[in-house]
Amino acid sequence: MRHLLEIQEQLLPDLMDTLKRRYTVLRQIRSQGMVGRRTLAASLAMTERVLRAETDFLKSQGLLEIESLGMRISRSGELLLDQLEPAMKDLFGLDDLEEQIREAYGLRKVVVVPGDSESSPDVKRELGRAGARALLQEARIGDTIAVTGGSTLAEVAEQMGSPAGGPLKGAWFVPARGGLGESVEIQANTIASKMAKKVGAEYRLLHVPDLLSDDAYQSLVQDPNIQEIVDSIRSSRIIIHGIGDAMEMARRRRLGPEAMEDLRKEGAVAESFGYYFSEEGTVVHRMLTLGLRLEDIVRTEIIIGIAGGVSKAQAIHSVLKFGQEDILVLDEAAAMELCARIACRREP
Repeated sequence: MRHLLEIQEQLLPDLMDTLKRRYTVLRQIRSQGMVGRRTLAASLAMTERVLRAETDFLKSQGLLEIESLGMRISRSGELLLDQLEPAMKDLFGLDDLEEQIREAYGLRKVVVVPGDSESSPDVKRELGRAGARALLQEARIGDTIAVTGGSTLAEVAEQMGSPAGGPLKGAWFVPARGGLGESVEIQANTIASKMAKKVGAEYRLLHVPDLLSDDAYQSLVQDPNIQEIVDSIRSSRIIIHGIGDAMEMARRRRLGPEAMEDLRKEGAVAESFGYYFSEEGTVVHRMLTLGLRLEDIVRTEIIIGIAGGVSKAQAIHSVLKFGQEDILVLDEAAAMELCARIACRREP
């Protein structure tokens, strides 16, 4: 594919520019849903005149639907984008980026979406879409899938659609641990239930705080109903999780100044699954919480990590060094920063 693209670029450079532009327009419309031409032009930094010509062409090909409220991608457009994705990743150099990160960390699969999710809600939606696709490609009927919280996982839930093979009947979605006491929309319970409803699966909830005292932990762990749910969580076949900066997650958990200082001294740079990791992937601190334990994570069949933004690169590196990830979904900004850490060789 790369060789064919290089030949086309030499013989028909204008064709390649047009292909990139029309692909970008289609992808942006899919990301934004129903969108007006003026809004779309602003988000693409394109004049309305140039955009009108492109959208008129795409409509004539049956790839767009234009209504009084705006335009949206058609089913044919959706299918075309999916078919084009491998070739466009090659054209934009993302496939090379994926492969080098995959090899460097010994992962089974890496997916990089273009852009920076920290600066663009549209890119975050695409990151969620890619995470949802990665999960649905691995999930099967009868699975138990553990889900963590956070805004990125909430976007994955938002972008979930019906699997190609039909509803995941008999599958269960469960929260990886209790709630953080933050916005209900980004708690693991909410995300697990939303994912289940989107794909026709079942779900169970864990109604306990994320942080527990010793007495509370011992009391809850002996409750038969709680123990039944926890056993289900710990036997999950798939875990899908976000990756957080250690200090940011400590602030979200409202840890005191002394605990924050301890984390700094221990060299914590990343948080995931309720564990804090050093830059070299060593667990330096864990929270007393019901849900997944380290030994459960180690024996889980498939672990999918998803994160984006330059600021997350150090945390992503740390969790990858821990060595349990199978699939990583990230944005281009995080991938580029990660690649700088491992001295990737970028193709010209």
